[in-house]
Amino acid sequence: MTDTERSHPETVTVELSGSAEDARIVFDALGSCFASDRGADESPQQLHTSRPMVWSGTYDVADTRAGDCPEVRLGSAVQADVQGGPWAVSRFRTTLDSMFTVQETSAASGDQERDLHLRLESR
Repeated sequence: MTDTERSHPETVTVELSGSAEDARIVFDALGSCFASDRGADESPQQLHTSRPMVWSGTYDVADTRAGDCPEVRLGSAVQADVQGGPWAVSRFRTTLDSMFTVQETSAASGDQERDLHLRLESR
């Protein structure tokens, strides 16, 4: 099936905030579960000491590598904003739940997109 024939969007965009090291851990874990636009050698950089940083990545949830998704340890909580189609966000959230303790702090839904604001912590 080609991209134009798919019945729903299959990518999600994730924006992370927290420490650069914890963001790297989350991106590495997600990269083991899904195809991504983030390179394996890309590591979040803390460019400012006084301003918060936000890092982003896009993940294709149709290319799930089930069984490869690790449970990971974070040094502190990470804030994650997840945007995409309802089906893709639901599938992505299920994967996050298998790796982290996830607290949903807010959500917004429309016909074509769903937005979640989440707090990720180690299990």
